[in-house]
Amino acid sequence: MLIDNQPVWDDGSWTAFPTLSGTITTGTCVIGLGGSGLTVIEELLARGEDVVGLDASDVAAGAAGRNGGFLLAGAYDFYHDAVRKHGRDRALAIYQATLSEMQRIADAAPGTVRFVGSRRIAADEWEVGDCRAQMAAMQADGLACDWYEAADGVGITFPADAAFNPLARCRLLATKAVQAGARLFARSPVTAVQGTRVETAEGTVHCQRVIVAVDGRLEVILPELAGRVRTARLQMLATAPTSEITVPCPMYYREGYEYWQQLPDGSLTIGGFRDLAGPSEWSLDARPTAPVQELLESFVRTHLGVSAPITHRWAACAGFTESGLPLLEQVREGVWALGGYSGTGNVIGALSGRAVVAAALDGNLAPARVLHGPEWRTTTTGGRG
Repeated sequence: MLIDNQPVWDDGSWTAFPTLSGTITTGTCVIGLGGSGLTVIEELLARGEDVVGLDASDVAAGAAGRNGGFLLAGAYDFYHDAVRKHGRDRALAIYQATLSEMQRIADAAPGTVRFVGSRRIAADEWEVGDCRAQMAAMQADGLACDWYEAADGVGITFPADAAFNPLARCRLLATKAVQAGARLFARSPVTAVQGTRVETAEGTVHCQRVIVAVDGRLEVILPELAGRVRTARLQMLATAPTSEITVPCPMYYREGYEYWQQLPDGSLTIGGFRDLAGPSEWSLDARPTAPVQELLESFVRTHLGVSAPITHRWAACAGFTESGLPLLEQVREGVWALGGYSGTGNVIGALSGRAVVAAALDGNLAPARVLHGPEWRTTTTGGRG
C-alpha cells in the first residue's frame, strides 16, 4: 500500500508532545525541533540552562526527519570546490569538524547510525574527471577516499561516512531532552517573535534569548533573512524490500542531485531531480509532485533496475544559501538564527547548533569561525550566509 507524504522512517509509534498553552518563562526558547534545534537544546541543557522548545508540527517533522539519511563529511561543496571557494584551511577545518561531529551524533543516538561509508558515482565523462580532481585534493590533505570502478559505475568511495535513521535520531534526542528537564511543545507554530517574547496561537514564551533553528521557511519566521536564505522542496520515494539490487552504502550521482541508499530491511530510498523540475521546486509547499515523482520512479525502474512496488512518496522543505555555507548569526538583539544548510543539514546543522550556543552563552566564536572564517562576528554586520 502506498503511503502518501509519510517518510519511510516513520514507524507510527511516536506520541506528539503537547501544544503550548498559556504563558511560560524560560532562559532560552528554541524554535524548531529538528536536528539542529535538538542539538542546541542538548548543548543548553549541558550548561544547566532552562529551555523551552517549540515546533510548528512535531519533532523532526520537516527536513530533519524526512531526508535521505546520509551522514557525509565536509561542506555542501565537494572538497576541491570548497577549497577553491573558501580556501584550503577552512575547507579542511570544516571536513575535520564534520568527521568528529558524525561520531558525536552516533554516540548521542545509539543504534541509529551505521558507519558504512558513502560513494559518489559519476554520471558522465566530465564528472569522472571531476571525481579525480576531488580525490586528488582530498588525498593531498590526508582525507580518506578510494577510487571506485565496478559494474554500477565509476567514482569515489568515502569510508568514513555513514547512513542513519534521521527521524529515530531526533526522536531519541527529544526524549532525552525532556528527561533532562527541557519543556518541548509540538503543534505550536510561532506567529511572532517580538524581542525575546515568542508568540504562538495559544501561548507565549518570555525568555532571555531566542534561537530560531529552522532550515526550510527560516525566511518566513525571520523576514529580514529573505534573499539570504531561500526555501526549496526536496522529494523522495521508497520501495518495498527488494533483493533485485544490493546497495552497500549511501550513493550520490550527477553531482549529488540524485541520492539513494538501501535500508537494513532491503527497502530502497531515493531522492533527487529538484533541478530538472525548474522554478516550481523553490517552494514552501512540502508535498510531493507528479513531475519529480515520475522522474524518481523512472530512475528506479530504468537506471537501478528495481521493479519492487513504491511504498512511500514524500517531500520536505530545506533552506539554501548562495555560498553553500549555513546562515548562523544574531539577527536581532537576543535573537539568533541558524539554517540554510543547502540540503546537507544532518551534520552541518548539528555543528551550527553547537556553534550558536558557544557564541550566545560562552562568547566563544571559534566554532562558528570554523564554518565562516576568522572574520565572523555575532551580528549581521559581520555574519555571513
